[in-house]
Amino acid sequence: MQKRSSTRVAIVAVLLTATLVAVPLGQGTAPAEAAAAGAPVGNVGKFKQRVIENFTTAAAAKGKFQKTYAKNWQPYPDGTGGMYFSGTQISGHDGVMDVLLDGKKGAAGTFGTAQDAWTHVGGKFTVRARATGGDGNGAAFMLWPNSNRWADGEIDYPEANFEQSPMVFQHSMTPGQEVNATSHWTGVSWRTWHTYSIEWIPKKSVTYLLDGKVIKTITRDVPTTGHRYMFQVGNWGAKGHLYIDWFTTYDYVK
Repeated sequence: MQKRSSTRVAIVAVLLTATLVAVPLGQGTAPAEAAAAGAPVGNVGKFKQRVIENFTTAAAAKGKFQKTYAKNWQPYPDGTGGMYFSGTQISGHDGVMDVLLDGKKGAAGTFGTAQDAWTHVGGKFTVRARATGGDGNGAAFMLWPNSNRWADGEIDYPEANFEQSPMVFQHSMTPGQEVNATSHWTGVSWRTWHTYSIEWIPKKSVTYLLDGKVIKTITRDVPTTGHRYMFQVGNWGAKGHLYIDWFTTYDYVK
């Protein structure tokens, strides 16, 4: 997304080591065409399902969202990096997590429990998402190393400005070359619901799926250490909403 490299890389150590104490709030109208089926249930091959979240309980303001979803959502503390304020930007309604985009405050956090969200070494990670408005802003859903050492591997999918097509970015693990990435264009739009999956097998491959179909497999720069599954949106751009219908995570079982 725009400003991603200059902003996130500069403050990444601050952002990703923050204590998880934020208090989310949000607002918005019901997103069009929200799904009824919810997240898939059950293991997938060598991937054992760990977490399922469908955001079925409404939770609007001043701590309600964080309290309701504390088992599966760990926001950055409000004010982290001077730009992330999940407490005023995020709510739950109509079966979705609603991230308010106002051009002034960003939002970010990690999916999973406070104890287990930082223990992924391999796995499958799936989110169903859609955005309205927000031109000039964008989202980065990612697997980020728990070490906060960029060379331990960064996997981004989906990532792009909301007026652009979501993309894959798998970054170099060569120290000093991390800004370089293998990329792939999905050709779809944030304006319609899509399901984005990452299948990570340590030391072997990372496979990317769009709506259940493989679109890319990458066998270099494959992480081998613990990562967290998370997302960020910026504090710039036009007004709008990022809607997350559901997410689910799986452990890789050898």
